[in-house]
Amino acid sequence: MSTKIKFTNTSNSTFFATTRQRVESYLKENTTSKYANKAMWVKTIFYLTGALTLYLLLLSNAFSVWTMLGLALLLGIFCAFIGFNICHDAIHGAFSANQKVNKLFSFVFNLIGASPYIWSISHNVVHHTYTNIPGHDEDIEVAPGLIRISEEEKVNKLHRYQHFYAFGVYSLASLSWVLRKDYIKFFQKKIGEHPTINHPKREYFNLFFYKAIYYFFFIALPLLVLDITWWQFIIGFVGLHLAEGLTLGLVFQLAHVVEGTDFPTPNEEGNMEEAWANHQMRTTANFATDNKMAGFLLGGLNRQIEHHLFPKVCHIHYPAISKIVKQTAHEFNLPYIESPTFWAALKSHYRMLKKFGHTAYHNQLRLVEVTS
Repeated sequence: MSTKIKFTNTSNSTFFATTRQRVESYLKENTTSKYANKAMWVKTIFYLTGALTLYLLLLSNAFSVWTMLGLALLLGIFCAFIGFNICHDAIHGAFSANQKVNKLFSFVFNLIGASPYIWSISHNVVHHTYTNIPGHDEDIEVAPGLIRISEEEKVNKLHRYQHFYAFGVYSLASLSWVLRKDYIKFFQKKIGEHPTINHPKREYFNLFFYKAIYYFFFIALPLLVLDITWWQFIIGFVGLHLAEGLTLGLVFQLAHVVEGTDFPTPNEEGNMEEAWANHQMRTTANFATDNKMAGFLLGGLNRQIEHHLFPKVCHIHYPAISKIVKQTAHEFNLPYIESPTFWAALKSHYRMLKKFGHTAYHNQLRLVEVTS
């Protein structure tokens, strides 16, 4: 698929205009800034302090190897939470009205091994515009050939078992990110169908320099100061990233690949015959929105509907504006897809994996038998 996509049904955009007006009125009436408030700053301090403390404890050489492994796993999860709660908002420009503050917290993304520049293209631009559109939204292309979550992709024998091995593949997400993904996306000609051939020169330096900084702090320095063998280090390093990767993978998948979400394709002219905001309501899902712990841990990513409609509003405000979004969606007869709990969303995702893999493969076999 190479056609540039356009959302053409602008006459059907009343839903978003109404929702936006109501959200803006709510913020104004409650004299609430759309940026970080005191609670958001508390979260930020908690996650940054927690991750730094875990890192220093690991380097202290004060614990047994088993305790150090536990600390490494916990540090990996904290790195994911930093991405969810701090960097995600900052890269969207939603953390602060001061762009220097957003840039500062975007920089933290480098310290957990990922490029904020590449993420801003692949996520902010491509994913948020072309959500769940096969061939355009690379965020749903977890491992092409291994994981099938679209009718557009050809089904193979391996896909029969993807509902068993997919979660193991998700665990590799962080390792892939720090060792290969950013390099590949930086040097490929386009992300989805968004051209990426004219990077600013400083971004070439930033990519390699900050990756080197990460490798120093998470590979070289631990090997220099820790009283462990090389193979024990590898177990800890891989364990950290498996924990981080599984956390990242599950949260991202539960927001877009659950029952009820669509994977629409454009017509022959490359047009999506629906307004952009309406498209977001059909391709995005919430989960565990009544769980305060999920809200604290996941940085609003369990409220993806609100995030996709208002990516420049800090996630700390999503619980309040979600009531507005849900009510307005019902008024305009649009879906508001949500699972009541994390486990309900996880089961729904599992069934989707089975549908696109095991079920699709056997349906294909039956069709071949009928036509042969």
